Amino acid sequence: MTENPIQCLEDFATLRTAPELNDNQRAALRPALDDAMASFEWFTVGIMAPSKENALNALRSLESSLSWEAMTIEAEAEDVGPVFLKANQSNGLIRIRVEHGLGEGILISGHSNIPEQTGMTWGPLPLDFFA
Repeated sequence: MTENPIQCLEDFATLRTAPELNDNQRAALRPALDDAMASFEWFTVGIMAPSKENALNALRSLESSLSWEAMTIEAEAEDVGPVFLKANQSNGLIRIRVEHGLGEGILISGHSNIPEQTGMTWGPLPLDFFA
């Protein structure tokens, strides 16, 4: 397997799909992500996955790992296929739609209640990043 160049959170910025990460990369990236997320009050999560089940499993692992309250599905795809899941921690709601042509991975966006603080987005992280 060819080693990928991911060394810091900024290295994800140009990717359309999540790379495979080795144990050393995960060990370095997780504390960096935790530190980066610490300055935000709430988050939105976008998950691009091959199925609704994969997307929900990734979200539930993220919620558990970060000690978030479980969010509630407001709308979900009836069709089978690749999906985009959007979860909003502020209102606690999840929406899932079938969407073709996306990559795969987890996108996390930090938000602040302070108007001057600019939000940040990290990812795409692998679907099993929080497992």
